[in-house]
Amino acid sequence: MNDWAFWGCLPFLAAAFLTDVLTMKIPNWISGPAVLAGFVIQGAGGGWKGVMFSAAGAAAGFLPLLLMHMAGAVGAGDVKLFAGIGAWTGAAFTVQVILFSLLFAAVIGWFLVLKRRESFQRLRGIWRLLQGFFYVPRWVSLKVMDSEPLRFPFMLAVIPAFVAVFLTF
Repeated sequence: MNDWAFWGCLPFLAAAFLTDVLTMKIPNWISGPAVLAGFVIQGAGGGWKGVMFSAAGAAAGFLPLLLMHMAGAVGAGDVKLFAGIGAWTGAAFTVQVILFSLLFAAVIGWFLVLKRRESFQRLRGIWRLLQGFFYVPRWVSLKVMDSEPLRFPFMLAVIPAFVAVFLTF
């Protein structure tokens, strides 16, 4: 990935960060142009090879986040935005951003759990979930918590992850 791909993708991430923090949504008017611009820029710079680079990156961002969305972990806007990140930066960079984002999200989540003083309740719920993987006497819903799920804007984890991967890539 070239430095210009990082700087070209950054304005889309900044807009997504603002809207996600303010509304907990990432609108299509941010993610759609991010995907399109990534394909156009990579195609202009590398021809068909650049388009294939973008396609592989978009798939690498879209598919894992789609699975996370289906599990209820992220919103649909995050899925489309990661396709845009992939279109700009390619598959290898995007996969690393996903992994770093999950690590940052875990840290943020634990800070929120500690702040809300729910750590023992959450750990008990995780323990029950793990027990369910080893023994499920009948088809039951493996709901981790009876309380409201822990929610925060995923972009709080994505921005530092994006920068960290850029600095180490």
